[in-house]
Amino acid sequence: MSYPRPDFTRPTPTWHTLNGPWTFRFDDRDEGLTQHWAHTGLPPSPPTTTITVPYAFQTPASGLNIQDAHEILWYERRISDIRTPAQLERGDRLLLRFGAVDYECSVWVGGVYVGCHRGGHVPFDLDISDAVPTDDKEPKRVTIRVRDSPTDLTQPRGKQYWGPVAEGIFYTPSSGIWLGVWLESVPQVRIGGSSEGTVLRGEDIDGGRLQARVAVVGRRLERKVEVEVETGLGGVRVSSVRAALGDSDRVSLDVDMHVKDLEVFEGKKGPLELEGCWRDGVALWAPAHPVLYDVTIRLFDADGEVVDEVVTTAGMRRIDWTTGDGTFRINGEPCFQVLVLDQGYWPDTGLTPPSQEALRTDIELAMRMGFTGCRKHQKVEDPVFLYWADRLGFLVWGEIANAYEFSDEYVARFNSEWTEAVQRDINHPSIVAWTPFNESWGYPSLKDNVQQRNHIRSVYYMTKTLDPTRPINDNCGWEHVLTDLTTYHDYTDSTELAAACADLTQGILGPKAAHDMFVPAVDGDAGAKHTPGAPVICSEFGGVNITPAQGTTAGERDWGYTTASDPEDLLARLERLVMAVVKGGHTCGMVYTQLCDIEQEVNGLYSYDRKEKVPAARVKTIMDAAQRYYG
Repeated sequence: MSYPRPDFTRPTPTWHTLNGPWTFRFDDRDEGLTQHWAHTGLPPSPPTTTITVPYAFQTPASGLNIQDAHEILWYERRISDIRTPAQLERGDRLLLRFGAVDYECSVWVGGVYVGCHRGGHVPFDLDISDAVPTDDKEPKRVTIRVRDSPTDLTQPRGKQYWGPVAEGIFYTPSSGIWLGVWLESVPQVRIGGSSEGTVLRGEDIDGGRLQARVAVVGRRLERKVEVEVETGLGGVRVSSVRAALGDSDRVSLDVDMHVKDLEVFEGKKGPLELEGCWRDGVALWAPAHPVLYDVTIRLFDADGEVVDEVVTTAGMRRIDWTTGDGTFRINGEPCFQVLVLDQGYWPDTGLTPPSQEALRTDIELAMRMGFTGCRKHQKVEDPVFLYWADRLGFLVWGEIANAYEFSDEYVARFNSEWTEAVQRDINHPSIVAWTPFNESWGYPSLKDNVQQRNHIRSVYYMTKTLDPTRPINDNCGWEHVLTDLTTYHDYTDSTELAAACADLTQGILGPKAAHDMFVPAVDGDAGAKHTPGAPVICSEFGGVNITPAQGTTAGERDWGYTTASDPEDLLARLERLVMAVVKGGHTCGMVYTQLCDIEQEVNGLYSYDRKEKVPAARVKTIMDAAQRYYG
């Protein structure tokens, strides 16, 4: 297995995967805490069993494939300290790292409580060094208690259904550990990741400057350290900047990204040859030329010795959405986004990617059909997905799982998890928009509830504070409260869709699924309206399934918005739908539903096991025609 975070690595990482068999049991009577299972170990009597991590117990890959509802889960296994004698001598720390655990978890090591986390779609680390004494060579027991309510609708759950059987557009739940778990040795004083405040901003393409803010973790304020940021391109060093930390644990540096001698790249294959890549000696990132600079960040102690080093990448690119001409631009050039709704489920593994390669494969499958990116729907995907999106030039709208009821508890839950998601992914140039909410899920009374409106506004400003460089699609589909993009969902057939897309005022901005496109004024609240010249994007349409094969029965297990008679009919419908959106003349991007079938929702262009339902080349011809028409 490759390192789980290839976007942020140390030259020789010391890590060990904990994926594989764990002891597991349900705790339906919630007695594990009072019986001190974390201290004594999970009881050996049934129903203790074995689960394969990182797969949810509801999936075949877990080895259990149990569909019953269970709220409290316990995991247990033994671990050993992976730090070398040299690492122990210099005081390196031992981290227990989780890709994602749905939804709340508490962790003990050797019966010692080491921490907890709430939020089912974002990563977290626990420093377990003090719970693993260096003079104790016996393996330690790691015990994890997870709570994931099957029915609490204020808990962000995305497409995970809260009923006994998945139906419609909702799918089988994924409780507990569902992304990788690993141990890692890191320096005591070290460079922090993006979640800890290291941010690389490459939107200054005119000045050719990378704005690097580097966070340092574990430093005592009196300890003098310096940070260096070095950049390279195609194996050639570009520049470096070095600065000392003052009283803060962060330092900001401006790094010159101009390549002084372009002749050194003559004859190089790949994006560096492509037209449009270079601007005044700066290599730009765009879908047609996804050029990434190599970035090495080093931390020096007072003696000038390197105490930590990480390697990552940065893309120089700027997104414009405020030009007032209704376009979405990358590096100043209009970009008609041909996106696909990608929900990230697999037949045997649910939300969990079956492999790192599977994430790259999904991007390549979408690109093979002519899609230039995806709306990663109701999911914070494994970081490996964004690693490949950066390298393949695949545009991504960042999203998160929503809840279905509004409450003060939900507000606290959402704010924390959304902040962590944005911080995790902020350095990926492939992400070009943030979408915190979808179709008023969790906000059933936006029409007349000012508190619900204010929370959406607060999330808009909170996101802008974290990242002012990307547009925010506040409430995708309808009932916009405060947004940079006017997005609408329309699953009507092509005739109705064409009429709507040709009429901005009554068609696109008219009600959708009995919802206003923008919230009206109410109780002293001014409401909202479309900003003239703001980008207008059809962010969901299509959803066409194919009539089940002869001998099978159509119904809830063969769900789609409209139905084609066969693959040829699907292609014909697809072409009419796509051209209805683009020929309307008001829309500068679209998101087709969806990439592949998922469980009973069989309206994908690929089957659930990623087989073509229609020829990819013919879909690409349609999408290419849409691009040409817009251009």
